[in-house]
Amino acid sequence: MVEIKFGTDGWRAIIAKEYTVDNVKRIATATALWIKQNGGDSMVIGYDCRFAGLMFSETTVRIMGLHGIKAYFDKNISTTPMVSLGAVHLKTKLGVVITASHNPPSYNGYKLKSELGGPSIPKDIDAVEALIPNHNIEEELPSLAQMEKDGLLEYVNLEDMYYDEVASKFDLDLIRNSGVVCAYDAMYGAGQNIVRRILPNAVPLHCEMNPGFNGQAPEPIHKNLTELSNLIQRNDNITCGLANDGDADRIGMYDEEGTFVSSHQILLLIVHYLHKYKKMNGKVVVSFSVTDKLKKMCALYGLEYQVVKIGFKHIAEIMITEDVLVGGEESGGIAAKGHIPERDGAWIGLLVLEFMAKTGKSIKELMEEVYAIVGRFDFDRDDLHISNDKKWSIIDNCKAGVYQKFGDYDVQRVETLDGYKFYLADDKWVMIRPSGTEPVLRVYAQGPSAAEVRKILNATHATLG
Repeated sequence: MVEIKFGTDGWRAIIAKEYTVDNVKRIATATALWIKQNGGDSMVIGYDCRFAGLMFSETTVRIMGLHGIKAYFDKNISTTPMVSLGAVHLKTKLGVVITASHNPPSYNGYKLKSELGGPSIPKDIDAVEALIPNHNIEEELPSLAQMEKDGLLEYVNLEDMYYDEVASKFDLDLIRNSGVVCAYDAMYGAGQNIVRRILPNAVPLHCEMNPGFNGQAPEPIHKNLTELSNLIQRNDNITCGLANDGDADRIGMYDEEGTFVSSHQILLLIVHYLHKYKKMNGKVVVSFSVTDKLKKMCALYGLEYQVVKIGFKHIAEIMITEDVLVGGEESGGIAAKGHIPERDGAWIGLLVLEFMAKTGKSIKELMEEVYAIVGRFDFDRDDLHISNDKKWSIIDNCKAGVYQKFGDYDVQRVETLDGYKFYLADDKWVMIRPSGTEPVLRVYAQGPSAAEVRKILNATHATLG
């Protein structure tokens, strides 16, 4: 019997290996039991573009029917933020998204969303995990037709619900008529329909169904988005680029020259826009791998600042209880005040486009405003696909304080909130952390320029062996 464990963001496994109908039945059973134990009687479910998403969703819905729980179900593809918003609007106890987010195409997954519209908090996730049965579910499940007849299944349109929310919070006419022309790369993911609906003038890329994602993990980082970058460079009319991951809760962006705009830069832009231009206040909460330039900006703007462990659920937990202006991760998951406590790649992209439309400035020009405040910097991340033995040996060395320098870079101090962040001289740092969802060791670095960041990373790789 496969042990089902929630990682940084949900349960993920390889389709037809661990990710099977039988195992989805088990995790759905635990979900149903948790809903009932916590006084709920309904849930909302959606799925992205991955293989067999509809089948796994229908399996989950039928398990809910077995336990007398009403399911609100969108038969069409949904982004994760659509399901999260649906949980709020439909007043359900829980949301479920069948997605493996940015993972390779061989994976699928199962995310839990709270009634407040963000990731379920860690203690609730642990409680669901503890309820997963260690046996297969053999009971005969009700049919969808019978559930609908009995009032236990209602088909909904989460895309319409999300579009209406966007239209109520953004001046879409301003954005559409501003001269901002956005190239949009859906990475074959679930954002393909909704973003083109919101931005009908966008130049689309990879906006069709392809459950294999053309063999590439749908993670919006530069090495996966070179087609988008080249498209912008070839077309003088395009003023920026936007990309989302498989379930569209993460963001990647490009400026008018086809240069990648990292999550760190986007976070700085959003805090700058919301506070300086829109006069909004609140705490800024970021994960451990985010640039400390945010800390500098918050100090200058008089905003409270907090660093948490990696995994958006830790940010969401604060957003639901405190006044948070912006919450974000290095991996492209960003949330902003005025929306649900959920990272949302399309929403954050719209905020940047609105910033451009209102100021008449390009991303490059807006970043110059940010650099004038916090100073220039660059950032990069390498994902090392190494054996588990080697990965954990490196982590053991970090724990033991083995690494006192990386090449010519002396370690000044180390922070260990979630991984190992080694501070070097002059605003430079390198961080080492094992992935929470994949067999990968992540190495992050910040420096004053791209060339210096690459030098830091290469020195770190050489030291790690």
